[in-house]
Amino acid sequence: MRAIQRLLSRAAFGSRVLLVVGAALAVAGCRSASLDPVDLGLTGVAGTQPHHYPVHGIDVSKYQGKIAWDTVRAGGVAFAYIKSTEGGDRVDSAFRRNWDAAGAAGVPRGAYHFFYWCRSGAEQARWFIENVPRDPAALPPVLDVEWTPDSPTCTRRPPREEMVREMTAFMDTLEKHYGVRPIIYAPIDIHRDRLIGTFPKHQFWLRGVKDHPSVNYAGREDWRFWQWTATGTVPGVSGEVDRNAFSGTKADWETWLRAHRPAA
Repeated sequence: MRAIQRLLSRAAFGSRVLLVVGAALAVAGCRSASLDPVDLGLTGVAGTQPHHYPVHGIDVSKYQGKIAWDTVRAGGVAFAYIKSTEGGDRVDSAFRRNWDAAGAAGVPRGAYHFFYWCRSGAEQARWFIENVPRDPAALPPVLDVEWTPDSPTCTRRPPREEMVREMTAFMDTLEKHYGVRPIIYAPIDIHRDRLIGTFPKHQFWLRGVKDHPSVNYAGREDWRFWQWTATGTVPGVSGEVDRNAFSGTKADWETWLRAHRPAA
């Protein structure tokens, strides 16, 4: 009887351990879902012009040259997305310099990958992971999908099913590694041609330099970022730079940031 009781006691202890571990895994697994605007209670902004939105950032690559990140932050830039990789074998030559300097200046920053339609999503995900640090304070990674008619090596426009499959493979791999669901960047043409109705669980970053996203992106009323110009200027960056608006209020921005950063 005592032996049986000892076995039962061990089984109960083991069950409690499994419950605790399971709960921890459940919390970790819900991390991406917590970025859902409804779950977070984001209020959003109803404006149709860039100046209606109080939180603005930039996206940069090697073409911006050397950036004075302390000046960028002092100039009111709230966030920056930095080009990291392209395809399965290219790294932006300024990525690590920008990544480290933006972080040191206290600018919230994330990395974006330019997708190449002649390599698998899994292969490109491995390349991104190889080159982008796993920083829990970083913004969610971004998958930049565009048509590439001027590419010297790949001008493919895959069918919708293939695109969704390869994008999913890329983003699922990144989500597992970084613990946060990637954001999708899409200009008007590729969204119109292939992406309407896809990826309802992902946040979108939309390009619209002439019109508000509501004009050209069917079904994407709940976008997260709006790239509203490619010819912007900010202190600390020489020449023109892409400027982007966050979809909500300043309070929404702080809530959104906290949702994917570790507790203090």
